[in-house]
Amino acid sequence: MNRLNFFFTLLLLLVASPIAPCNATEASPTGGKAGHFFSAIQNEVGHKLNARGLTLGNQVFIRILKLPGILELWVKKDTTFELFSSYPICTYSGYPGPKLREGDLQSPEGFYHVRRNQLNPTSSYHLAFDIGYPNLYDLNNHRDGSNIMIHGGCSSTGCFAMGDKKMEEIYVTVQQALLAGQQKVEVHIFPFALTKPNLERFSQSPWINFWKSMAPMYIFFEKRKQLPIITVVKNSYSLN
Repeated sequence: MNRLNFFFTLLLLLVASPIAPCNATEASPTGGKAGHFFSAIQNEVGHKLNARGLTLGNQVFIRILKLPGILELWVKKDTTFELFSSYPICTYSGYPGPKLREGDLQSPEGFYHVRRNQLNPTSSYHLAFDIGYPNLYDLNNHRDGSNIMIHGGCSSTGCFAMGDKKMEEIYVTVQQALLAGQQKVEVHIFPFALTKPNLERFSQSPWINFWKSMAPMYIFFEKRKQLPIITVVKNSYSLN
């Protein structure tokens, strides 16, 4: 595939993203919303999880695939994670490839996490949490930016907008895991499933080496349904 065909393929696959700022106001996990609001969602999500043999409050993991545009919510059962739900992303910014700088209208790729202080129930986008961009890898590679969220609504300038109803389910599942003692919820963001055929398909991309460096982490989880231990060594991700 030549470079022109590569970018034409991207244009066919991408969804246009309306422009609007992401909200990053830090707040308590439940502040700004009435208690009965969260109780109703918790009951609904709890029943869905129980029907799958899962429990609200168990550890969770989020994986995002820009193509085909889905957010996967995984819940831990015993020693492995099980896929609870795949949510279509309402919109995200940019195209496959990492975020490089503030204002580039690009959503990041890489390995991030959410702690309790990153939850924002008072977001102007209904509910939100900050994914922690830039991480150490981004900083070591001179990338910048801020306020990158997964949130409600359906507009984005670097965030992943899920729509309000889907975001309620995602937010409460993450919130309850953190309140139950999970220290951080891992968020892995990939351009697409990093399989060998996909990497060959996009081999002409200027980001192919970056994507290949993340492939071992993707494959580790695919095979084991356990989270890989990922460190940053100088300016590279490393699988331990």
